[in-house]
Amino acid sequence: MPNVPTDDSNLVLRAANLFRQRTGIKKGLKICLNKTVPAQGGLGGGSANAATTLWALNKLFEYPATQAQLMEWSAELGSDITFFLSSGTAFCTGRGEVLESVPRLQERDVYVVKPQQGLSTPAVFKNLNYNELSQEDPRSILRKFYTENHHSHEKYINDLEAPAFRLMPELKEIKDMLEEYKFETVLMSGSGTSIFAIGQPKTTTEGRFLADMKNNDKWGDLKVFKAKFLNRGEGMGDWYEPAF
Repeated sequence: MPNVPTDDSNLVLRAANLFRQRTGIKKGLKICLNKTVPAQGGLGGGSANAATTLWALNKLFEYPATQAQLMEWSAELGSDITFFLSSGTAFCTGRGEVLESVPRLQERDVYVVKPQQGLSTPAVFKNLNYNELSQEDPRSILRKFYTENHHSHEKYINDLEAPAFRLMPELKEIKDMLEEYKFETVLMSGSGTSIFAIGQPKTTTEGRFLADMKNNDKWGDLKVFKAKFLNRGEGMGDWYEPAF
């Protein structure tokens, strides 16, 4: 897959090396990375790979580390990795590594639309204008997920949309196009370039929507992935099951 490093900067290798350093385990490893989450999509694919590596090695070597230790170590590798060691639904603060477990959200269908072009996270943050940041209180938004209409658009905010749209104006066009299908919510994921749509299209059938995405002649090769919210058990041996 393009844009995925194969040297020591790869997060899977960094996670494996960190695990060895912290546990003192020196046994050789052979790891096969089967990428299904697009790179540079704002979906945390690399972070999820790193978290899975830490969890899998811990299980393979019969749990030399506690869950709390894995989460502490993961913060050394990146800001998003700790989340994937949660139960799947969490309120994240700090750099994203400080987690507070919250109740699971209602299960929903999610369509992830990914254009071929990607954006680097550093480039998006470099173009961030702090005067454009939302003034909404994060905890107030969190409460709305459990006390108000689940379909309310106001609960979904991504301050990285504006800089990403400046760097790649066609992203805004793709979002606007998706909003015409009247999904419950349409928003860019992370630093882009994926756009997610929650629920089902209200202006047409799912089949027609997927055909429209496949046959579009304006934005090139748009990939569409159907997903759903996932959680995992609290036990050390529990991990996420495939969505479909």
